[in-house]
Amino acid sequence: QVQLVESGGGLVQAGGSLRLSCAASGRNFSSYALGWFRQAPGKEREFVSDILWSGSETTYVNSVKGRFTNSKDNAKNPVYLQMNSLKPEDTAVYYCAATSSRWNWRFASWGQGTQVTVSS
Repeated sequence: QVQLVESGGGLVQAGGSLRLSCAASGRNFSSYALGWFRQAPGKEREFVSDILWSGSETTYVNSVKGRFTNSKDNAKNPVYLQMNSLKPEDTAVYYCAATSSRWNWRFASWGQGTQVTVSS
């Protein structure tokens, strides 16, 4: 059974930084993609970024490009989301997800989420 545990959320002022971590266990993830999603109050969950388990490829939603960095150390745990130049609109619960079929998150496994709050 896949288990994903996020950590690193918190409260930060606009312009500040946070680093989220996602520790994955319960499966051989060599063919998986790990994704970060977020959900703000009253809004739908949105894709933020993903990375192949090997760490070789990443993608980002346009709103975070140049500010967020998704990384991992080759095939090791965990996955990190470094978030710089944070804005109040980045406030959301951030979720880690794992899928064996990249770009298809419908049947992904999900973590419990970690709250990120950016004050203006």
